[in-house]
Amino acid sequence: MSFLEPSMDELIHKNHSYRKLLAIVEFSELCKPLHCLYKDFGRPGYHVESGFAALVLQWFEDLSDRELERFLQENNAGKFFCGFTLREKTPDHSYFSSLRKKIGTAKLAELFKLLGQQLKEKGLVSNVFTFVDASQMISKLASWEERDKAISEGIEKLNNGVVDKQARFGCKGKSTYWFGYKRHVAACMKHGFITKVAVTSANVTEGRALKHICPKGGMTIGDKAYCVKEAQKTLKAKDCYSGAILKNNMKEKDFKRDAFLTRLRMPYENIFSKMDKKVRYRGQAKAQFQGFMQAITFNFKRLIAIHSPPLFT
Repeated sequence: MSFLEPSMDELIHKNHSYRKLLAIVEFSELCKPLHCLYKDFGRPGYHVESGFAALVLQWFEDLSDRELERFLQENNAGKFFCGFTLREKTPDHSYFSSLRKKIGTAKLAELFKLLGQQLKEKGLVSNVFTFVDASQMISKLASWEERDKAISEGIEKLNNGVVDKQARFGCKGKSTYWFGYKRHVAACMKHGFITKVAVTSANVTEGRALKHICPKGGMTIGDKAYCVKEAQKTLKAKDCYSGAILKNNMKEKDFKRDAFLTRLRMPYENIFSKMDKKVRYRGQAKAQFQGFMQAITFNFKRLIAIHSPPLFT
């Protein structure tokens, strides 16, 4: 090695968060569901592990494709995390959109499931107590400013329908409305890891969508949206004990119990504050892809925060 060209390992601080995550997660093992894509994908020399690590960085740092391209060109820690050398040419912005399309939602779901299995094997998640909730995913063309910009760029034509045909209007309470999708999340209350995530159109209720995220067994703790009959039927079918807060007009309402459940839920509602509410893409499948990537990134940050032991060992 030349004295004028230090190694990437020497340039990155020993306590850098990227280094900590690489010590916990073996990306070559995590990306096994994606290895079938490597043979005929992209430019020679870009391993699928490096490409997926770049997508993780995109959500870690909240970057667009073009911002991610520049980030990898200029940030040594980013190059180190993705396995690029100091002088190696990094991907341009078109690579990332091609990679997302190649991976697809189904393969990403396999990867998310594999990560969940590892968390279970390490005793980091269980089904004893599960937090469930939903949050907004607002269409990127929901605001007038963004719609006007899209029209000027020829993206949207008002004469032939909606920008995103799968997006719908949603409502929370009596005054909060949005156009787009709804993210439904289940999180283990042991360490706060997200165990399941499902994206539906915004008009799908929490009770109706619970079947997509409900665990098997244990106690499921949710807000008043989960005390409806449809949700209770799903919980019974999954052999779960209901920890849903009841509405004030219900005869079975126990205010002390529900006050305790509200306090118990409160720390886990912070999960949604860490996620961007804007949908970056159009279509439910791509919105689900975003939901998985945000959940994976959130879990990675939790692994660092709790000083997790290495996975895949």
